[in-house]
Amino acid sequence: MRKWAVIYSSTTGNTKAIAEEIAGASGGDLFRVQDAPTDLSDYDVIALGYWLRRGGPDDLMKAYLPKVEGARTVLFQTHGADVGSEHAVTSFARAAYLLGANCEILGTFSAQGKLSPALIARRKKSEPDDTHNSPEAQERWVRAADHPNEEDRAAARTFVDKMEHKLDLLEKFRRAQEAKAHAKLS
Repeated sequence: MRKWAVIYSSTTGNTKAIAEEIAGASGGDLFRVQDAPTDLSDYDVIALGYWLRRGGPDDLMKAYLPKVEGARTVLFQTHGADVGSEHAVTSFARAAYLLGANCEILGTFSAQGKLSPALIARRKKSEPDDTHNSPEAQERWVRAADHPNEEDRAAARTFVDKMEHKLDLLEKFRRAQEAKAHAKLS
């Protein structure tokens, strides 16, 4: 296994639960974003997790992402939206855009998570035509209330295995390319 740093931001505990699974499966070091190191050079993989705020990473992670440079990263997020929804997918692009220079994104992981009661209360006060208070949105709140669940946690552990396998394949490919280049020089 490679050395992982798992850095997360969480307010409701959703992202923390997924971060703990990723750290456990990878044997990685777990950090709240507020306590995360600035020197990540000892790590082979940097896993960066956040909750969604206004279609992108929360403010704490938004401030940290540009500090991560020249690293192999994975992004993971929790949100009240459905996994695979446009909202969930485009937020990965927003996070990737904020990363520092020369980062390689190995993969992404998304899990639904319960919304905070305060957020639901605010949304219920919004206008009926507000999409955040629509019947469809309210159905999502109900679906999200039981997440992250054991299935989500298991998927996070499997995600680590997939990323490790991907890195094994990348290393095998690079060795083959180097051998090929060396053979051409001989």
